[in-house]
Amino acid sequence: MQWTNLNEQNVYENRWFRVNLADVELPDGSHLDHFVIRLRPVAAATVVNEADEVLLLWRHRFITDSWGWELAAGVVDDGEDIAAAAAREMEEETGWRPGPLRPLLTVEPANGLTDARHHLFWAEEAQYKGPPKDAFESSRREWIPLKLVPDMIARGEVPAANMAAALLMLHHLRLG
Repeated sequence: MQWTNLNEQNVYENRWFRVNLADVELPDGSHLDHFVIRLRPVAAATVVNEADEVLLLWRHRFITDSWGWELAAGVVDDGEDIAAAAAREMEEETGWRPGPLRPLLTVEPANGLTDARHHLFWAEEAQYKGPPKDAFESSRREWIPLKLVPDMIARGEVPAANMAAALLMLHHLRLG
């Protein structure tokens, strides 16, 4: 039962995203108009230290008016390597420069509406370089014991699905 995108017309565009209207053919031959949001890739990173603590940001998201723990993340610049973007974002938002980054997972948080791909990475070491350049991104940055992650997610303290998935994967990899 595959849907076929026959054509897309741009409705709105800025440097962050494009909104297109797609002519979609359904398996029965009928057509429907479907809005599609086209986004640049997102890269995120964190570090887990020797004490199995993960570096997280506590931040407010005005769109959903919610607070929660997140990994440092941002949009990949045109032509930028995805892992390099993740490292850049982590240093800008936390003040910590990660060591060698390992791919953790790639997710599509809302693939019924957008083509966004979020690439999440982690490191086992990082160097503190000073206060974050983009301190406005979060209210605080903390080392959280990885063992607390599943309960934090269950309580809604990690509301973003991509962040919850990444933290659960890290919990699995490090603590089993």
